[in-house]
Parts: sequence; structure tokens; C-alpha cells
Amino acid sequence: MFYLIGLLVVFLLFFLRFRKARNIFISVVLPPGDVEDAHQGTIQVLTYNVAGLPQRISSADTPRKTSMETIGKFLNNYDIVNVQEDFNYNSYLFSTALHPYKTMHKGKVPFGDGLSTLSKFPILEYRRIPWRACHGSDCLTPKGFSYIQVQLSKTITIDLYNLHANAHDTMRSARARRHNLNQLAQYIHDHSLDRPLLVMGDFNAHYAYGEDNMLDFLKKTALEDVWIGLKKEGMFPLIDPEFKAKDMLSLSNATESLDKVLYRNSTHFKFTPTFYDIDHTVFKDDSNLALSDHLAVHVNLKWEYQ
Repeated sequence: MFYLIGLLVVFLLFFLRFRKARNIFISVVLPPGDVEDAHQGTIQVLTYNVAGLPQRISSADTPRKTSMETIGKFLNNYDIVNVQEDFNYNSYLFSTALHPYKTMHKGKVPFGDGLSTLSKFPILEYRRIPWRACHGSDCLTPKGFSYIQVQLSKTITIDLYNLHANAHDTMRSARARRHNLNQLAQYIHDHSLDRPLLVMGDFNAHYAYGEDNMLDFLKKTALEDVWIGLKKEGMFPLIDPEFKAKDMLSLSNATESLDKVLYRNSTHFKFTPTFYDIDHTVFKDDSNLALSDHLAVHVNLKWEYQ
């Protein structure tokens, strides 16, 4: 009897902590860094869902601890990195990633949001905001988006967003995802108005899927998709009534990924994308197996302040 009561107490405490984690808002302000007074430059950015769920439930094919160490080592080639599903193996990922600026890990499943940002440029501020809507298994962790202010030079900063939207293409999942993107669009309007933006993450959304609201999201935020600009000549995929998502490891630069890199210029600041690639070569283990169940998306951009 006492054993059952003890279990109930433990479960209740766990549940209350989980509910609190779902609604917690984190905001951290950091001091400026010592950077050059540049007015132009180039950056290499990457977004990557690293499949950091516990080994037993991970859909990735490779061992998670060693895979995270290998991923972290490869991340050093990029200036700014957004990762998603960075849940249970963050210490392994960060142990080999040498970026001097990293967001603090929020926690393992089920308390963390899985979002981490690594940067060679100073991070001046970051905030974690949970989604207000979720469906299905996505409700088991406090997923959401993060806001990061990055200092590119002594007087120039940009706003960077990382996100992991509700997964799956059922009607209820898609409805939750639409709410996610509407929430993010409103936050961008309220906190990044007229600011240069990079939005990189796992949108779990497709232009071709009629239940998604990607085009509406771009219209509300004035963001541009690097893939559309560099690989599709500005043409968006048409809505497909028979849409079915492709296997994530089978994608190429000609096919749309759930993982997207979007950007927005401002009055005096201009991004010019020069390179887009869905990686098939870097993030592999010694047996040539993918290190995650997603493929990383790599983008290069020139930037200029006038």
C-alpha cells in the first residue's frame, strides 16, 4: 500500500514538473562580444535535426552517443548552427563542438525543447518560447521556438530563430502546426519588426501539402526561402491533393525538405544567399550511415550593411 502511495506521489511530482516545463519561458541576456567593426562578410549556416531522443525510441540507425560526438565535430565547419531534437545527448554533442557561444541546454526528454544554437559570433540574448498548440506525441515534450540575437560585428546584430513545429500530416497535427507557425509569425511581428532575420529549423511543413500554411507564414513575416530562390528559380511547389511526404534520407536539392532556412533583409542590412545544399556526404559515420534520421541543410550567405 505504501509502495503504491509512493509511486503515486512520484508520478504526481513528475507530472507537475512536466506541466511547468511545458509553459516555462526562458530569457537570458549576455554581454556583447569582442568582434571586428565590419560592414560586410559571409556566413555558413546549418540547420539539423540530430535525432537526440533516447536510444531505444530514436528512429536514427546509428548509436546516439557516438553519433552526437561525431556530429559535434562536423558542426565546427559552420558559423551558426541550429539543431533540433537535442534532448538526451547534449553533453556528447557539445563536447566536440568548439563554438565559443552556445545556448544553455534546457534538459532531456520530457523537460527539454530539443533546441540548441551554436555560434562563432557572440550571442547577446536568447529566449525559449513553448508552443501553445500541440497534438499527439508532440505534446510529450515542451517543443517550441527560440529567439537569439547574434552579433555579426561591433555594431551589427541580426535576429535568429530556431524551431521545431508539430510533426505528422494528420488533420489534427497539421492544425496544431498551423497554430505553431501563426504563433511564431506573431512573435516575429512583435519582437523583430524591421529587423534582419534568419529563421532555421524543422518546420515539419511542406508547400505542397494543402493543410500547411507555409506560404501564409512567408507572407506574414516577409521571409524568403533560400531553397526556393537558389534551387527552384523562385517557383513554389504546387499543392498536391495526393501529397505524401518523402523519406527524409532520400531527399535531394530538387526536393523540398522539412528543414528550412529562411531569411529577411532590412532597410540597411542585406543577405544574399550564394549556396544551398542538403547534405549527403558530411554527416556520415565510418560505415557511411547517416548520423540522424534527417539530412542537414547547409546555406552560405553574404551579408552587407549600408
